[in-house]
Amino acid sequence: MTGKKVKIVGIGACVMDTLVTVPNYPKEDTKLKAISSKPSGGGPTGTGLVAAQKLGEQTAYIGVLSDDNGGVFLQNDFEKYGVNTDCVDVLSGYRSFTSIIWLAQDTATRTIVFDKGNLPSLQLNESQKQAIVDSQILMIDGNEIDAAEEACKIARENNTKVLYDCGGLYEGVERLLKLTDVMIPSEEFALGHTGCETIEDAAARLYELYRPEIVVITCGKDGGIIYDGVEVVKYPAFLVEAVDTNGSGDVFHGAFAAAMVKGYSYMDCCLFASATSAIKCTGMGARQSVPDERTVLEFLKDRGIKLS
Repeated sequence: MTGKKVKIVGIGACVMDTLVTVPNYPKEDTKLKAISSKPSGGGPTGTGLVAAQKLGEQTAYIGVLSDDNGGVFLQNDFEKYGVNTDCVDVLSGYRSFTSIIWLAQDTATRTIVFDKGNLPSLQLNESQKQAIVDSQILMIDGNEIDAAEEACKIARENNTKVLYDCGGLYEGVERLLKLTDVMIPSEEFALGHTGCETIEDAAARLYELYRPEIVVITCGKDGGIIYDGVEVVKYPAFLVEAVDTNGSGDVFHGAFAAAMVKGYSYMDCCLFASATSAIKCTGMGARQSVPDERTVLEFLKDRGIKLS
């Protein structure tokens, strides 16, 4: 990787999405005319990196892409937004990770069907390892679990913070959870992994089990909670007229990482990330609609919130 300016690197899913906007979900075995259809970059880590980049922080993706249409699109999409791709291995003869996403206008919800493709697992090379050493934050999402675990150990040895977007209840995630500094699970993950009945209990249990610096549980339109081992504090979601909620969680994680690099407290990171995610939902596309830093700060200011 050129230079040491990259502050946030990521390992995890990078997906070519096809966004299909429909007036409503069709009944089985019928036809429905789409309002629009377009390709878009997706995946928790991939989209999180784009979000952090658009918010003013230098980022890089560490992973494996194919040279098929999907892989070429994904690499070009990273480059369009300024995400460094020096640490991407491009391989021939494989099928990319792709998905079809239906976006229903009447309910502002989304339904996803995905194909994980057949790319081989990431094997970290020396330049990729060095990129982790040189960064401030390593973002992971539970995909590429073997490489992610190795990367987390490298991060731990070199004072690079590990931010884990805990969305999928994948087998073996405990390997990553125990190496995590900033744990950001969805409500579904937190309750499912711990067996607790409330998010407050789940946060305490996750902290007790894995001892991260902070646990932040996201609850969609209900905001979420933050737990530092001492007290539970709620943070808000911001009411907006949602057009496309797909990728809002991915954007939250990327914005949280960007806020960390900017030096905000963890609570302010939650506010910054929540605002970024809300603004993103007012436009189409998980990556296209991510705002810049100034827009986020003005959004918060208009609501009487000033970050310290």
